[in-house]
Amino acid sequence: MRQIYLDYNATTPVAPTVFEAMRPFLTDHFGNPSSGHVLGRACSQAIEDARESVAMLLGAASDEIIFTGTGTEANNLALKGVCQEADRFAGHIVISSIEHPAVKEPASYLNRMGCQLTVVGTDERGIVDPHAVEAAIREDTKIVSIMHANNEIGSIQPIQEISKICRRHKVLLHTDAAQSIGKIRTDVDELGVDLLTLAGHKLYAPKGIGALYVRCGIPLQPVLHGAGHEQGLRPGTENTPYIVALGAAAKLAARSLPENADRIARLRNLLQSGLEDAIPGITFNGHRDHCLPNTLSVNFPRVSGYYLLNRCPEVLASTGAACHSGTEHISDTLHSIGLTQSKAMGTIRLSLGWNTSEEDVQRATSAMISAWESLTADA
Repeated sequence: MRQIYLDYNATTPVAPTVFEAMRPFLTDHFGNPSSGHVLGRACSQAIEDARESVAMLLGAASDEIIFTGTGTEANNLALKGVCQEADRFAGHIVISSIEHPAVKEPASYLNRMGCQLTVVGTDERGIVDPHAVEAAIREDTKIVSIMHANNEIGSIQPIQEISKICRRHKVLLHTDAAQSIGKIRTDVDELGVDLLTLAGHKLYAPKGIGALYVRCGIPLQPVLHGAGHEQGLRPGTENTPYIVALGAAAKLAARSLPENADRIARLRNLLQSGLEDAIPGITFNGHRDHCLPNTLSVNFPRVSGYYLLNRCPEVLASTGAACHSGTEHISDTLHSIGLTQSKAMGTIRLSLGWNTSEEDVQRATSAMISAWESLTADA
């Protein structure tokens, strides 16, 4: 049985050209980038080349890119780095109710450490209201962090509008763009953000590499302490092979983004219409127009999404966010958009990628329809 991978929002495979780019730095070019000899200089130059590639994808300057170990680390650096004062954390933070735990947990930690935290909700489509963000901003607000696109339902947030509000109030804006990079255009000046997070393994690079865009002039304190790597914001010997891989993935995304987005959106729409035509009462989550082109959040009626996927093991997908996979509880995102317990239990996230074919979509559609029919017949 050939498996059909529809979990690209959880992680992506490493693209072949990305693997080939990083391979020499796992074998021949193994030097420490801080070393002055030829092996060290080769790695140092490769890192700067990768930094330029990531910067070009984001419309940023290369010295505004800080490499981190993960997207989670980048989020921690953004929030904690802004709120860190001489001997304490202080200030007010605004986040949304649908943030990934990589933002929600650092914000909660800062709240326990003395910062104030406000969480703004969304509408039933998973969209944050910019006016709600403005109403939450106070005189002591230091940073607003709103994700660019939601990892579960794909809704794209009005970051440009939120940016105008933040600038008017002289508040920094951070966005976790881990799910949007490589899927939709993500230009830091167009978005108007001060800090932006990306994660390599959502972008056809390996797990264990991320980056934080930090607009020039933004004051930021390090979370880790050590030597002066990455402008003193991320100490530790650089992971040259994985940084090279992220640079190669950024180049690949920049070249192929429009074509891939259109193709994948067509396949997602085919998947949606196939399920909709065959299953009475099926519903979908997220904004119909302002949504990632690859993401389809489906509410299968009268069944558990977990058991439906067990009934069609050839389809590899997630019930809600991947980090909650295999557990039957309402995620914060599904709760925020107002899904009932019974409807949320039938939710499956289907996320397509570069390797998804029309045949994959047709086979997955057929398998899920058969699984749903089988489960409802058993009930």
